[in-house]
Amino acid sequence: MSIELHYADSGIPEQTDAPPLIVLHGLFGSADNWRSHAKHWRQTRRVVTVDLRNHGRSAHVAGMHYEDMAADVLGVMDHLNIQQCDLLGHSMGGKVAMTLARRHPERVVRLIVADIAPIAYDHGHDDIFRAHRLVEDELPESRKEADEVMAQVIDSRITRQFLATNLIRDDQGILGWRVGLDFIEEGYSNIVAPPGGETAYEGPTLVLKGEHSDYITDDALPLISDIMPQAQVHTIEGAGHWLHAEQPEAFIRAVDDFLETSR
Repeated sequence: MSIELHYADSGIPEQTDAPPLIVLHGLFGSADNWRSHAKHWRQTRRVVTVDLRNHGRSAHVAGMHYEDMAADVLGVMDHLNIQQCDLLGHSMGGKVAMTLARRHPERVVRLIVADIAPIAYDHGHDDIFRAHRLVEDELPESRKEADEVMAQVIDSRITRQFLATNLIRDDQGILGWRVGLDFIEEGYSNIVAPPGGETAYEGPTLVLKGEHSDYITDDALPLISDIMPQAQVHTIEGAGHWLHAEQPEAFIRAVDDFLETSR
């Protein structure tokens, strides 16, 4: 069952014939992570950044099936009267994007998938769930204290900084998470599962891969070709899984080049 999602809509710039660009974040991300990218793209097109269910300012509900999350995004498109869009998704958001494109290809002009393959992954976020629970238990009074708590189980400072974007203060001034952690953990097996949809998406597709990421291996390339026959695979040098944050200029350039040359 679909739900209403929170989104940020840049509006329609003057003198543009480009389809709106809808951007979907990854696991534990939010629309806020894409503000600088959206600022660039909104100069030439309408940009809608979305908080997926259990993330950002969207509702916390049970169920993390890709068919349901794709239906949520389709609901945003219908609400905004967007008949067709260019669709970009990172990680979990990339699987949502693939699902929507496969189930409703008439609504997606071009598809951009960032550092995720249409495969099932092993469970690999135990340390991140543990970090969230530690912060819940410790009730840190500052972001510095929260970082020190997370550092007990997460060595990567970049990862801790990314997770900290979801820390907010409640009415009593206590820091806490703005993610539906219980529902995410409960639905984690669906998050690591393949995307939904039964047919191939035949439209122009760009798959971006981080040079130092292991999310898209050579073994996954045949399946990418099977379900996205027009897919171009491009590697962002010097980037890991959070390629849009680690190499933002190269990421934006790759997206811009694809959107321009595939018109």
